[in-house]
Amino acid sequence: MHLIQPALHSRRAFLRRSGQLALSGTALPFALNLAAIGEAAAFNATDYKALVCVFLYGGNDYANTVVTYDDPSYNLYSTIRGGGAGQTAGGIALAKSALTPTLLNPTTALPGARQYALHPSMTGLASLFNLGHAAVQLNVGPLVVPLTRTQYNSADRSTWPLPPKLFSHNDQQSIWQSSSPEGSTIGWGGNLGDLALGGNSNSLFTCISVTGNAVFLSGDSALQYQVSTGGAVAINSVKSNVYGSAAVKAAMATLVQQSRTNLLENEYNRVTTRAVTAESQVTSALASYPAANAPFSTFPASNPLADQLKMVARLIAARSALGATRQVFMVSIGGFDLHDNLISQHPTLLGRVSDAMTAFYNATAALGVADKVTAFTASDFGRTLASNGDGADHGWGSHHLMVGGAVKGAAFYGTPPPVSVGNTAAPEDQWHVGQGRLLPSTSVDQYAATLARWFGVADSELAGILPNLGHFGAAAGRPDYPSDLGFMR
Repeated sequence: MHLIQPALHSRRAFLRRSGQLALSGTALPFALNLAAIGEAAAFNATDYKALVCVFLYGGNDYANTVVTYDDPSYNLYSTIRGGGAGQTAGGIALAKSALTPTLLNPTTALPGARQYALHPSMTGLASLFNLGHAAVQLNVGPLVVPLTRTQYNSADRSTWPLPPKLFSHNDQQSIWQSSSPEGSTIGWGGNLGDLALGGNSNSLFTCISVTGNAVFLSGDSALQYQVSTGGAVAINSVKSNVYGSAAVKAAMATLVQQSRTNLLENEYNRVTTRAVTAESQVTSALASYPAANAPFSTFPASNPLADQLKMVARLIAARSALGATRQVFMVSIGGFDLHDNLISQHPTLLGRVSDAMTAFYNATAALGVADKVTAFTASDFGRTLASNGDGADHGWGSHHLMVGGAVKGAAFYGTPPPVSVGNTAAPEDQWHVGQGRLLPSTSVDQYAATLARWFGVADSELAGILPNLGHFGAAAGRPDYPSDLGFMR
C-alpha cells in the first residue's frame, strides 16, 4: 500500500498565491480571478453556517459517557468495571438504575438490541438526542488506514501505519485537530477557514477561538482570532487613558500604529492596527447582544464551558455586523485525565458539558439559526474499559456527540463496539487493543469530512484538508469506511 500524500487543493493554492501577490503589491491576473470565482462558489452563498468544536482535554472516558444499557452488555460492563448490584469497592461502573432517566431512544433500533444511555448528569443532551437534535458517533478516533487488531499488531508498519505517538496527550490532541502530532501548525478547522475566507466580508472573523491558541483553527491563510468570555481583548494603552491622561493614550496609539520604514517595525504596527480595529468592531457588534439579555441570560452560571459557548452564541447573533457567512469556532473544557477519582469528578465535568451544549442549542434555536450551527465534541482519546482501581488509563477510540438542527438526530452512527477487555482471537476482542482500549472503527477524517461537506466543502477539496481521507470510502476500495457518515442533513 502506498500512502497518499496530502494534496494541495486548488482554492488553498489560490489563497496562498493571492496572499503572496498582495504582499508584493502585484495585481492579481484576470484569469486567476476568474478561476477563484468558480472555486469559491460553494462559499459565496448568502446563507450562514458555523461549526463549533467542543474539545474535552485530558481524554474523556467513553464508557461512562455513552454507557451501554441493554442487559447483556451492561452486565459485561458492570463486571469489568465493578458496579451495579454487588458493586466492588473502588468500582467505576455506574448503577443501571441511575441510567434510566438518560436512556437514549433512537428512531432506528441498533442491531442486536444494543442500547445506550448517557451519564446520569447529562440529562440535557439526552433530551436533545431523544428530541432529534443530537446524535452519537460511536468509536471514532485517529486512523491512517482502516485497521483490524491483527493489522494493528503487525510488524509491517509500511502497509498498516499507525497514527504517530498513540496514547500521548499532547500528540493526540494535535492529531485530532490537525492530523499531525505536537508541533503541527495547520489544523483542519483552519483549512475550512481558508476556503471560507473569500465569502466573508471581514475574513479575520472566520476562525474564532474562545479558549486561547489552538492548532485546530490555524489555516494556511486563515488566522485564528482569539476572544475571551468577556469579549474582544483590548490593548489597554490604546483603549484607555494611560496614567489618567488622554494625551498619553493618544501618543501610545500613534506610536504602535504609525507606518515605519523598518520592515519588521512596520509589520508589527500593521498587526497592532488590525488588532485595535478588530477589537473595536467586535465590541461594537456585541453591544447589540448583551450577555444579560435572552437568550444569552439562560446559560448556566459557574460553568466555564457555558461562558465560552455564550460568547460564541453572541458572536453568531452579531454575524451580520461582523461580515461573516461561514465561521469555525473552538471552545474547550479540561480535567478529563481521570486516572483517579473518575466516579467523583467525572459527573461534574459531564454535567457542565451537557448543560452548556444544551443551553447553546437552545440559544441558536431562539436566534433562528439552529439548523445553521453544528456543535461537535472531540477529545485526546477515549480511556480503557478496564479500571485501574479508581479511574481508567489512556485509550484510543471514543464516542462523540453532534448537536444542531442540521444533525440527523435520535440516531447512532458507526458500529457499537463489543464490551470486552481481552486479547484473544474471539470476535468480541477484534475492536480492542488491550484493557478495553477501543480500536477505532471510524476515523477522525471520516468524522471531519462529514462536517466539512455540510459546511460547504467540495469533495475534490477534502483531501487537502484531511490527508488520510483517501484511504477511506468506496474510491479506496473500503465502502465499509464511508467518507460521509451520514449524520448531517
